[in-house]
Amino acid sequence: MRLPQLAATLFLTSVAFLPVHGHAADEADPVVATVAGVEIRASELTLAEGDLDPQFARLPDEQRRVAALAAVIDIKTLARKAEAEALDETEEFKRLMAFQRDRALHNAIFKANVVDPVSDDDIKARYEQEIAAVPPEEEISARHILLETEEAANAVIAELDAGKDFAELAKEKSTGPSAAQGGDLGFFTKGRMVPEFEAAAFAITPGEYGKEPVKTQFGWHVIKVEERRETAPPAFEEVADQVRQLVMRERYAELIRTARSETEIDVLDPDLKSAYDAISQDQQ
Repeated sequence: MRLPQLAATLFLTSVAFLPVHGHAADEADPVVATVAGVEIRASELTLAEGDLDPQFARLPDEQRRVAALAAVIDIKTLARKAEAEALDETEEFKRLMAFQRDRALHNAIFKANVVDPVSDDDIKARYEQEIAAVPPEEEISARHILLETEEAANAVIAELDAGKDFAELAKEKSTGPSAAQGGDLGFFTKGRMVPEFEAAAFAITPGEYGKEPVKTQFGWHVIKVEERRETAPPAFEEVADQVRQLVMRERYAELIRTARSETEIDVLDPDLKSAYDAISQDQQ
């Protein structure tokens, strides 16, 4: 794909480009091009790169930068043409700009009051809080041999009583998908298996197999429990991102609640008011 085609397929969201003034700023953020005398600075290319279609993430840095420049030039070129046609004076455009400004301010206060203040210590503390609030569950590791009839299941139990290896019998005789793994089902907690299987499995002492076959919707099971333990909480590193999102979501909700309480809000449409009031109540 050639560069003009790249620029033509860009997806750029609305970005408010802020001018940078001063000699020091000029050195840190140089002008890379002009369009009808309007400067394009390096910082604008960085902003534009963030809005490129995901396919551009695979491009080398320089190609991605040129694609961003092409997109910004196109934006500014058409913006000048739109100004010449007085499209910036229409009420529709003014309403759009007012909304875009409010959205940008919304994002700015979200970043300043929610995103930036969240520290690693905050995330760690919330992780510890979540772990403390969820007691460990009991889980077992089990194997099973699935058979079509009760008679076949009792015959397998007789072979186990005679000293046959459970895993080998599972590979030989089980009709279940875990047969190739010696009937190994891994660890599971309560609520993961069908009730009849679960009740029987959790009643078996680790290292032993059930002396009676268990009937479920899948057939007849002979069950052996290998190990019993308490579930371990997920490591902090595994869930840190989710916890961070949880903290930010809660802080954002509190920011919204405070802002609403300090602002006069009047929904004039009766149907919208009823629905909005219900949503707002749920968010309290």
